[in-house]
Amino acid sequence: MRAVVQRVAEAQVGVDGKTVGSIPGGLLVFLCMMAGDTGDDEAWMANKLGLLRVFVDAGGKMNRSLQDLLTTPSPAGVLLISQFTLAAELGPGRSKGNRPSFRAAMSPEEAAAAIGRMALALQQRGFLVASGVFGRHMQVHSVNDGPVTLWLDSKATHG
Repeated sequence: MRAVVQRVAEAQVGVDGKTVGSIPGGLLVFLCMMAGDTGDDEAWMANKLGLLRVFVDAGGKMNRSLQDLLTTPSPAGVLLISQFTLAAELGPGRSKGNRPSFRAAMSPEEAAAAIGRMALALQQRGFLVASGVFGRHMQVHSVNDGPVTLWLDSKATHG
């Protein structure tokens, strides 16, 4: 499972000119389900997203997580966007052309269910979760805060 995670001051996603999800601040997560991902990858990612220490503390250091912010007057949320293009193969192993291959991505049917499970896992941890619409063309608007942008890969970070 791969994710690009951005700390945001606000974020929203629209489909066909209508806002379908928004958060007042927190994490914008572009999430790609990879072929071979399991429930272990989903649990790892949900846990990692909740515990990433990317929010500033009183001393100005990135020392607080979404979990830490649950009890604050304005808790942060997660805007979850399915992003199969994070599975793109573009490296030197590709012998010809410049068009990315997405064969490493999970099938759309399986990925839609897995994205739904990820949203539920985050909600069960107490987080405000909004999302886009799987398989649709979306317009994502955000105000990156910092900027802070991280790349997570469940396979690269835990056997």
